[in-house]
Amino acid sequence: MKKFFKEFKEFAVKGNVIDLAVAVVIGGAFGKIVTSLVADVIMPLVGLLFGKTNIAELAWTVQSNAGADPVVVKYGLFLQNIIDFVIIAFFIFVAVRLLSKFKKKEEEKEEEDTKDQKLLTEIRDLLKEKKEI
Repeated sequence: MKKFFKEFKEFAVKGNVIDLAVAVVIGGAFGKIVTSLVADVIMPLVGLLFGKTNIAELAWTVQSNAGADPVVVKYGLFLQNIIDFVIIAFFIFVAVRLLSKFKKKEEEKEEEDTKDQKLLTEIRDLLKEKKEI
């Protein structure tokens, strides 16, 4: 059991876990901002375009049998959540794309450094051979 907790501690202390925790917190806050943007800015404007004041209130009521309460299908909220998702997915796509570009540039730079180091090593070895002759 001690080994398990030791491994967990090593895992939790690694930078990746801390980075992930920060990303989750920032992502939650970003999600709230996007939800507010969609609910308070975009959907009212869409409502004006379609002649409705609040798209989120769009619903379809289905009467049920034998006097039970009717079933309400709130498709306006569903549309609002789809717009939330599309905006968040777009920004995540852009962020991942930017990060991958930066990572690719770093890898290319490291490759270039490695090639330079190999070339310098070869030159050094050739110079050593020349001195020995």
